[in-house]
Amino acid sequence: MDYCLETTSLCKEYGHYKALNGLSMHIPKGSIYGLVGKNGAGKTTLIRLITGIQKPTSGEYILYNVKNTDKAINKVRRRMGAVVETPAVYLEMTAEENLIMQYQILGIPNYDGIADLLKLVGLADCGKKKAKDFSLGMKQRLGIAVALCGSPDFLILDEPVNGLDPQGIIEIRELILKLNRDFQITILISSHILGELSKLATHYGFVDGGRIVKEISAAELEANCRKCVHLSVTNAKALCRVLDGMNIEYTLTSDAEADIYGEIGITQLTLALAKENCEVKFIQKRDESLENYYMNLIGGQANA
Repeated sequence: MDYCLETTSLCKEYGHYKALNGLSMHIPKGSIYGLVGKNGAGKTTLIRLITGIQKPTSGEYILYNVKNTDKAINKVRRRMGAVVETPAVYLEMTAEENLIMQYQILGIPNYDGIADLLKLVGLADCGKKKAKDFSLGMKQRLGIAVALCGSPDFLILDEPVNGLDPQGIIEIRELILKLNRDFQITILISSHILGELSKLATHYGFVDGGRIVKEISAAELEANCRKCVHLSVTNAKALCRVLDGMNIEYTLTSDAEADIYGEIGITQLTLALAKENCEVKFIQKRDESLENYYMNLIGGQANA
Protein backbone atom coordinates (compact mmCIF):
# COMPACT_ATOMS: atom_id res chain seq x y z
CA MET A 1 0.00 0.00 0.00
CA ASP A 2 1.18 3.53 -0.81
CA TYR A 3 1.36 5.71 2.30
CA CYS A 4 1.20 9.47 2.64
CA LEU A 5 2.67 9.33 6.15
CA GLU A 6 4.44 6.63 8.17
CA THR A 7 5.78 7.01 11.68
CA THR A 8 8.12 4.58 13.42
CA SER A 9 8.57 4.47 17.22
CA LEU A 10 7.97 8.21 17.62
CA CYS A 11 8.68 9.49 21.11
CA LYS A 12 8.23 12.95 22.57
CA GLU A 13 9.27 13.66 26.13
CA TYR A 14 8.69 16.76 28.24
CA GLY A 15 11.00 16.23 31.20
CA HIS A 16 9.99 12.88 32.65
CA TYR A 17 6.60 12.87 30.88
CA LYS A 18 6.27 10.84 27.68
CA ALA A 19 3.60 12.43 25.51
CA LEU A 20 4.43 9.95 22.73
CA ASN A 21 5.82 6.55 23.63
CA GLY A 22 6.92 4.66 20.52
CA LEU A 23 4.03 5.60 18.24
CA SER A 24 3.93 3.90 14.84
CA MET A 25 1.20 4.60 12.29
CA HIS A 26 0.46 4.36 8.57
CA ILE A 27 -1.83 6.75 6.68
CA PRO A 28 -2.73 5.47 3.18
CA LYS A 29 -2.78 7.99 0.34
CA GLY A 30 -6.31 9.08 -0.49
CA SER A 31 -7.72 8.05 2.89
CA ILE A 32 -9.62 9.88 5.60
CA TYR A 33 -7.72 8.68 8.64
CA GLY A 34 -9.47 9.08 11.99
CA LEU A 35 -7.09 9.44 14.93
CA VAL A 36 -9.07 8.34 17.97
CA GLY A 37 -8.03 8.82 21.59
CA LYS A 38 -8.98 10.49 24.83
CA ASN A 39 -7.58 13.86 25.91
CA GLY A 40 -3.89 13.47 26.75
CA ALA A 41 -3.44 10.35 24.64
CA GLY A 42 -0.93 12.10 22.36
CA LYS A 43 -3.02 13.16 19.36
CA THR A 44 -2.10 16.85 19.30
CA THR A 45 1.54 16.12 20.14
CA LEU A 46 1.72 13.82 17.12
CA ILE A 47 0.27 16.55 14.89
CA ARG A 48 2.77 19.09 16.21
CA LEU A 49 5.63 16.76 15.32
CA ILE A 50 4.58 15.92 11.78
CA THR A 51 3.76 19.55 10.96
CA GLY A 52 7.22 20.60 12.14
CA ILE A 53 6.04 22.71 15.08
CA GLN A 54 8.08 20.47 17.38
CA LYS A 55 10.78 17.81 16.94
CA PRO A 56 10.56 14.22 18.19
CA THR A 57 12.78 13.09 21.07
CA SER A 58 13.42 9.87 19.16
CA GLY A 59 11.96 7.78 16.35
CA GLU A 60 11.21 9.01 12.86
CA TYR A 61 8.48 9.68 10.36
CA ILE A 62 8.36 9.59 6.57
CA LEU A 63 6.20 12.09 4.72
CA TYR A 64 5.76 11.31 1.01
CA ASN A 65 8.87 9.07 1.10
CA VAL A 66 11.04 11.76 2.74
CA LYS A 67 12.36 11.19 6.28
CA ASN A 68 11.94 13.93 8.86
CA THR A 69 15.75 14.13 9.19
CA ASP A 70 16.19 14.80 5.48
CA LYS A 71 16.83 18.39 4.40
CA ALA A 72 14.04 18.04 1.85
CA ILE A 73 11.39 17.61 4.57
CA ASN A 74 10.58 21.33 4.69
CA LYS A 75 9.86 21.35 0.96
CA VAL A 76 7.67 18.25 1.28
CA ARG A 77 5.73 19.86 4.12
CA ARG A 78 4.47 22.39 1.58
CA ARG A 79 2.21 19.56 0.39
CA MET A 80 0.57 19.66 3.82
CA GLY A 81 -2.07 21.97 5.24
CA ALA A 82 -3.16 21.94 8.86
CA VAL A 83 -5.62 23.38 11.36
CA VAL A 84 -4.07 22.65 14.76
CA GLU A 85 -6.17 23.24 17.89
CA THR A 86 -7.72 26.55 16.73
CA PRO A 87 -8.05 28.10 13.24
CA ALA A 88 -5.07 30.34 12.43
CA VAL A 89 -6.97 33.39 11.21
CA TYR A 90 -6.54 37.15 11.62
CA LEU A 91 -9.73 38.29 13.36
CA GLU A 92 -9.48 41.92 12.18
CA MET A 93 -9.33 40.82 8.53
CA THR A 94 -12.00 39.65 6.12
CA ALA A 95 -11.98 36.11 4.77
CA GLU A 96 -10.43 37.31 1.51
CA GLU A 97 -7.77 39.32 3.32
CA ASN A 98 -6.86 36.27 5.40
CA LEU A 99 -6.28 34.23 2.26
CA ILE A 100 -4.28 37.02 0.61
CA MET A 101 -2.06 37.13 3.69
CA GLN A 102 -1.51 33.35 3.54
CA TYR A 103 -0.72 33.53 -0.17
CA GLN A 104 1.92 36.17 0.60
CA ILE A 105 3.41 34.04 3.40
CA LEU A 106 3.65 31.07 1.02
CA GLY A 107 5.11 33.22 -1.75
CA ILE A 108 2.30 32.50 -4.21
CA PRO A 109 2.70 35.18 -6.91
CA ASN A 110 -0.96 35.80 -7.76
CA TYR A 111 -4.33 35.58 -6.08
CA ASP A 112 -6.25 33.85 -8.88
CA GLY A 113 -7.33 30.89 -6.72
CA ILE A 114 -8.76 32.85 -3.80
CA ALA A 115 -12.29 33.33 -5.17
CA ASP A 116 -12.62 29.61 -5.90
CA LEU A 117 -11.26 28.74 -2.48
CA LEU A 118 -13.77 31.00 -0.72
CA LYS A 119 -16.56 29.44 -2.76
CA LEU A 120 -15.35 25.93 -1.90
CA VAL A 121 -15.59 26.55 1.85
CA GLY A 122 -18.87 28.47 1.61
CA LEU A 123 -17.49 31.94 2.40
CA ALA A 124 -17.84 33.60 -1.01
CA ASP A 125 -20.54 36.01 0.18
CA CYS A 126 -18.88 37.33 3.35
CA GLY A 127 -17.80 40.58 1.72
CA LYS A 128 -16.27 43.08 4.16
CA LYS A 129 -17.32 41.14 7.27
CA LYS A 130 -14.36 40.65 9.58
CA ALA A 131 -13.45 37.22 10.91
CA LYS A 132 -14.06 38.36 14.50
CA ASP A 133 -17.76 38.57 13.62
CA PHE A 134 -17.90 35.07 12.10
CA SER A 135 -19.71 32.19 13.74
CA LEU A 136 -17.53 29.40 15.11
CA GLY A 137 -18.39 27.26 12.08
CA MET A 138 -17.42 30.05 9.69
CA LYS A 139 -14.10 30.52 11.50
CA GLN A 140 -13.43 26.81 11.21
CA ARG A 141 -14.16 26.86 7.48
CA LEU A 142 -11.93 29.90 7.06
CA GLY A 143 -9.18 28.06 8.93
CA ILE A 144 -9.55 25.16 6.51
CA ALA A 145 -9.43 27.59 3.57
CA VAL A 146 -6.16 29.04 4.93
CA ALA A 147 -4.80 25.49 5.25
CA LEU A 148 -5.78 24.80 1.63
CA CYS A 149 -3.76 27.74 0.28
CA GLY A 150 -0.98 26.34 -1.85
CA SER A 151 -3.14 23.38 -2.93
CA PRO A 152 -1.89 20.76 -0.43
CA ASP A 153 -2.71 17.10 -0.99
CA PHE A 154 -2.48 16.21 2.72
CA LEU A 155 -4.75 18.01 5.19
CA ILE A 156 -4.55 17.69 8.98
CA LEU A 157 -7.53 18.72 11.08
CA ASP A 158 -7.34 18.74 14.89
CA GLU A 159 -10.86 18.46 16.39
CA PRO A 160 -12.53 20.18 13.40
CA VAL A 161 -16.12 20.01 14.75
CA ASN A 162 -15.40 20.66 18.42
CA GLY A 163 -17.91 23.18 19.80
CA LEU A 164 -19.92 23.49 16.58
CA ASP A 165 -23.71 23.40 16.45
CA PRO A 166 -25.42 20.65 14.40
CA GLN A 167 -25.55 22.76 11.24
CA GLY A 168 -21.87 23.66 11.56
CA ILE A 169 -20.96 19.99 12.03
CA ILE A 170 -22.85 19.04 8.86
CA GLU A 171 -21.13 21.81 6.87
CA ILE A 172 -17.65 20.71 7.99
CA ARG A 173 -18.48 17.05 7.31
CA GLU A 174 -19.66 17.79 3.78
CA LEU A 175 -16.58 19.93 3.13
CA ILE A 176 -14.22 17.19 4.33
CA LEU A 177 -15.92 14.58 2.17
CA LYS A 178 -15.81 16.89 -0.85
CA LEU A 179 -12.10 17.61 -0.41
CA ASN A 180 -11.35 13.90 -0.22
CA ARG A 181 -13.70 12.78 -2.98
CA ASP A 182 -13.34 15.57 -5.54
CA PHE A 183 -9.75 16.71 -4.91
CA GLN A 184 -8.21 13.41 -3.73
CA ILE A 185 -6.81 15.08 -0.61
CA THR A 186 -5.62 12.70 2.09
CA ILE A 187 -7.05 13.86 5.42
CA LEU A 188 -5.98 13.13 8.99
CA ILE A 189 -8.69 13.97 11.52
CA SER A 190 -8.06 13.98 15.24
CA SER A 191 -11.37 13.83 17.08
CA HIS A 192 -13.07 12.57 20.21
CA ILE A 193 -16.55 12.92 18.67
CA LEU A 194 -16.64 9.32 17.48
CA GLY A 195 -20.20 9.29 16.18
CA GLU A 196 -19.30 12.02 13.70
CA LEU A 197 -15.93 10.49 12.86
CA SER A 198 -17.62 7.21 11.92
CA LYS A 199 -19.44 9.08 9.13
CA LEU A 200 -16.14 10.21 7.58
CA ALA A 201 -13.22 7.91 8.18
CA THR A 202 -11.98 5.24 5.79
CA HIS A 203 -9.25 4.19 8.25
CA TYR A 204 -8.73 4.48 11.99
CA GLY A 205 -5.79 4.68 14.37
CA PHE A 206 -6.61 4.20 18.05
CA VAL A 207 -4.09 5.92 20.31
CA ASP A 208 -3.65 5.45 24.04
CA GLY A 209 -0.75 6.28 26.32
CA GLY A 210 1.20 7.88 23.49
CA ARG A 211 1.14 4.89 21.13
CA ILE A 212 -1.11 3.39 18.49
CA VAL A 213 -2.81 0.32 19.92
CA LYS A 214 -4.74 -0.57 16.76
CA GLU A 215 -4.96 0.47 13.11
CA ILE A 216 -7.93 -0.75 11.11
CA SER A 217 -9.85 0.17 7.96
CA ALA A 218 -13.49 1.18 8.17
CA ALA A 219 -14.43 -1.97 6.25
CA GLU A 220 -12.50 -4.16 8.71
CA LEU A 221 -14.01 -2.30 11.63
CA GLU A 222 -17.52 -2.89 10.32
CA ALA A 223 -16.76 -6.59 9.89
CA ASN A 224 -15.26 -6.84 13.38
CA CYS A 225 -17.92 -4.88 15.23
CA ARG A 226 -19.94 -7.36 17.15
CA LYS A 227 -23.61 -7.70 16.32
CA CYS A 228 -26.01 -8.45 19.12
CA VAL A 229 -29.66 -8.88 19.98
CA HIS A 230 -30.97 -6.52 22.63
CA LEU A 231 -33.64 -8.17 24.75
CA SER A 232 -36.04 -6.84 27.38
CA VAL A 233 -37.70 -9.39 29.66
CA THR A 234 -39.85 -9.54 32.79
CA ASN A 235 -37.35 -11.66 34.75
CA ALA A 236 -33.64 -11.06 34.27
CA LYS A 237 -32.62 -13.90 36.60
CA ALA A 238 -34.60 -16.35 34.51
CA LEU A 239 -32.98 -14.95 31.36
CA CYS A 240 -29.52 -15.49 32.86
CA ARG A 241 -30.35 -19.09 33.79
CA VAL A 242 -31.59 -19.85 30.29
CA LEU A 243 -28.66 -18.18 28.49
CA ASP A 244 -26.14 -19.85 30.80
CA GLY A 245 -27.80 -23.19 30.11
CA MET A 246 -27.57 -22.55 26.35
CA ASN A 247 -23.91 -21.46 26.72
CA ILE A 248 -24.64 -18.10 25.03
CA GLU A 249 -22.53 -14.99 25.70
CA TYR A 250 -24.45 -12.01 27.01
CA THR A 251 -24.17 -8.78 29.00
CA LEU A 252 -26.85 -7.46 31.34
CA THR A 253 -27.45 -3.78 30.57
CA SER A 254 -30.08 -3.26 33.29
CA ASP A 255 -32.16 -5.32 35.71
CA ALA A 256 -34.51 -6.23 32.86
CA GLU A 257 -32.43 -5.97 29.67
CA ALA A 258 -29.46 -7.74 28.09
CA ASP A 259 -27.30 -7.77 24.95
CA ILE A 260 -26.93 -11.28 23.53
CA TYR A 261 -24.01 -12.06 21.22
CA GLY A 262 -23.52 -14.71 18.54
CA GLU A 263 -26.08 -16.76 16.67
CA ILE A 264 -29.28 -17.28 18.57
CA GLY A 265 -32.55 -19.06 17.80
CA ILE A 266 -35.24 -16.60 18.83
CA THR A 267 -38.02 -19.21 18.87
CA GLN A 268 -35.93 -21.62 20.96
CA LEU A 269 -35.00 -18.85 23.40
CA THR A 270 -38.56 -17.58 23.71
CA LEU A 271 -39.88 -21.07 24.45
CA ALA A 272 -37.15 -21.69 27.01
CA LEU A 273 -37.97 -18.41 28.75
CA ALA A 274 -41.69 -19.23 28.75
CA LYS A 275 -40.92 -22.40 30.72
CA GLU A 276 -39.27 -20.15 33.31
CA ASN A 277 -42.37 -17.89 33.43
CA CYS A 278 -40.35 -15.13 31.78
CA GLU A 279 -41.98 -12.98 29.11
CA VAL A 280 -40.07 -11.27 26.30
CA LYS A 281 -41.15 -7.62 26.13
CA PHE A 282 -39.17 -6.63 23.03
CA ILE A 283 -36.27 -7.75 20.83
CA GLN A 284 -34.02 -5.46 18.78
CA LYS A 285 -30.96 -6.17 16.64
CA ARG A 286 -27.98 -3.91 17.31
CA ASP A 287 -24.51 -3.36 15.87
CA GLU A 288 -21.58 -2.40 18.06
CA SER A 289 -20.78 1.29 17.62
CA LEU A 290 -17.38 2.89 17.08
CA GLU A 291 -17.63 4.20 20.65
CA ASN A 292 -18.15 0.69 22.05
CA TYR A 293 -15.35 -0.73 19.91
CA TYR A 294 -13.00 1.99 21.15
CA MET A 295 -13.95 1.50 24.80
CA ASN A 296 -13.54 -2.27 24.55
CA LEU A 297 -10.18 -1.86 22.81
CA ILE A 298 -8.76 0.73 25.20
CA GLY A 299 -10.26 -1.02 28.20
CA GLY A 300 -8.68 -4.27 27.09
CA GLN A 301 -5.30 -2.55 26.65
CA ALA A 302 -5.56 -0.94 30.06
CA ASN A 303 -6.40 -4.25 31.69
CA ALA A 304 -3.83 -6.29 29.78
